[in-house]
Amino acid sequence: MTNKLSEMFKTYIQKTMERYVVRYFQAHPEVKLVVVAGSVGKTSTKLAIATLLSERLRVRMHEGNHNAHLSAPLAILGIDYPGNIKSLGAWLSVFRAAKARIAQPTDVDVIVQELGTDKIGEISHFGTYLRPDIGVVTAVSAEHMEFFHTIDAVAQEELAAANFSTHALINRDDIDGTYAKYLTNAHINTYGTSGSAEYHFIDEDFALETGHKGKLVIPEWQEPVDVRIKVLGEHSLRPAIAATAVAVKLGLNSTEIVTGIAKIRAAPGRMNVIRGTEDTIIIDDTYNASPLAGACAIRALYSLSVPQRIAVLGSMNELGDSSAAEHQALGMLCDPNQLAWVVTVGDEAEKYLAPSARAQGCQVKICKNALEAGGFVRSVLEHGAAVLFKGSQGGIFLEEAVKVVLHSTDDEQQLVRQSPAWLKQKNDFFSKFS
Repeated sequence: MTNKLSEMFKTYIQKTMERYVVRYFQAHPEVKLVVVAGSVGKTSTKLAIATLLSERLRVRMHEGNHNAHLSAPLAILGIDYPGNIKSLGAWLSVFRAAKARIAQPTDVDVIVQELGTDKIGEISHFGTYLRPDIGVVTAVSAEHMEFFHTIDAVAQEELAAANFSTHALINRDDIDGTYAKYLTNAHINTYGTSGSAEYHFIDEDFALETGHKGKLVIPEWQEPVDVRIKVLGEHSLRPAIAATAVAVKLGLNSTEIVTGIAKIRAAPGRMNVIRGTEDTIIIDDTYNASPLAGACAIRALYSLSVPQRIAVLGSMNELGDSSAAEHQALGMLCDPNQLAWVVTVGDEAEKYLAPSARAQGCQVKICKNALEAGGFVRSVLEHGAAVLFKGSQGGIFLEEAVKVVLHSTDDEQQLVRQSPAWLKQKNDFFSKFS
């Protein structure tokens, strides 16, 4: 199949699936749609919303990140992505499944769907066929800057999801107020961890084993609600607060919210706490990396009272011309009074982050790959230490460094990118260094 024919085939499939989604909601107007967009935190927010809503409602949510134009319609309809996307027969089976889904009585009350973007116009396109009841925008920060170039362009892209939703929820802490100029929806509320957000959390206590104890402030209710949220880091609280706002708007009561929010946990590779060797704490944040998420993760590491802290920081990909400045800024957050070591992996981290961290007075170790980084960390690890692993996926793969310092190999199942296909790809990548 030539490239032109392949692109025509893909467009045909996409448009057909979009029409099926429209028909599904026409046939089942009682089904609510919640979409989640934003530069970072989409998956954690999606999972938190689904977890909380499940206390009362039947929820459909794809566990992975099927958030692109070809995959999102399948996730919305609850249809498996075909193994061979170039097979007409496979797609005909998908079409039959979509028609059946439309014709059958609905098996869900609400669908929670993540919306992703790589370049300008992709979020807006979702609005050509989706009419979400609630749109959540998690953050506006540097992402895919080789295409967006400016944060203003990112803001216009991500906030489009708020504008084509009936109601919108905006993260007050991670979206600068100046971007309100790009909002056209009059039905908007804010959420966050600061008191300036309408839905917010008053943090009263934290313990690594039990999480954050505090009060949820909900504008629809006169009194705050006492809850415990078992996550690490202030930024990890925001998905739970977004989930609370969605749940209130969809009619859940205080008992359901307290019970449901206690069930929220970190997703694999996203601020997930795992036990390491020597009774250490591993903060596994290896799924991906961006400047905002990196800064938040470092601050969360600093919040832990431990005898030693180590930050393993991989290159942040897809930052375009802003890469040098963003890596330098992250290096400037590295505090020698807080960190025993800063360990870097990847060319951009070596060129820009490492010198910046050294300039702050940090001990820095530059490693050529994740396996070397894991070995080095193990060699300097003290009993009871805390180690943050944060990096992008392409060419970094810090989850393989995590393996080296795990307490038990059984915990490898908690790591990201462990399928046979991913392991083969990583084995091929690491073999270049041998």
